[in-house]
Amino acid sequence: MPANLATVRFDAELALARRGVAAPFTYRDRRLIETVSAGIPEIDSLAGGLPRGSLTEICGPPCSGRTSLLLSALASRTAQAEVCALVDGHDGFDPYSAEAAGVELNQLLWVRCRDINQALRATDLLLQGGGFGLIALDLSDIPPETVRYVPLNAWFRFRRAVEDTPTILVLLEQEANAKTCASLVLRLEAAPARWATTAALPNHAEHFFTPSSARLLEGFEIHAEVLRSRIGRSYTANDTVGNAGGDAGSDAGSFEIKTAWGYRDSLPDKLKPR
Repeated sequence: MPANLATVRFDAELALARRGVAAPFTYRDRRLIETVSAGIPEIDSLAGGLPRGSLTEICGPPCSGRTSLLLSALASRTAQAEVCALVDGHDGFDPYSAEAAGVELNQLLWVRCRDINQALRATDLLLQGGGFGLIALDLSDIPPETVRYVPLNAWFRFRRAVEDTPTILVLLEQEANAKTCASLVLRLEAAPARWATTAALPNHAEHFFTPSSARLLEGFEIHAEVLRSRIGRSYTANDTVGNAGGDAGSDAGSFEIKTAWGYRDSLPDKLKPR
């Protein structure tokens, strides 16, 4: 390299360093991504956790476990004293259920929207503002045909805005629409529910005045599948659970959602049925 060219390069790098800007000549491995726990060990083992600085898409039909996964992720992040934001696309978020699931509500910004346009604008503003550990855009209750008309450049803009930041961007919907803009795509589906008769429940007569032939929901299994993963090489934060390697350990897995039989005693007073 000629001496004068080397001098120019050195001066340019020095000037950028003084301004706090990374020199463009320095190599940086963009495939090295930090992942953190989603709050469900089976999801952490399957997908490697939730990647920071990336768009994660969670899709599935109604009652497929999307909200349970969202609440687990919010509980995991707020427990680490991270400030999170939820953009509620159709004003369907239940803060009482979230608190019962372990979400620290004083660490959560809840943005209630009336339509998809408000939700997209709010997400854009939050990404530009920064400072959030996790931002979730919940479009689960918006008809899929409406979400399909969101232009691809909107997802691309979100992806570029979250790049090189510690923020986790999560998109929840019934169908996958972000395409290659999403670094991780999870599809959820619920298996048939399991039911229990009231006669088999302990002390059922004390809490439930129902015939012995009645049935109560015992729980159901959620099937999770990784549709796309572009995380590549990753390193894990201290709170990450499970295998967080670059490639998912398997393409599919499952986890269980159980209900409490004695729910009147297990819920906080303000959540007990009146």
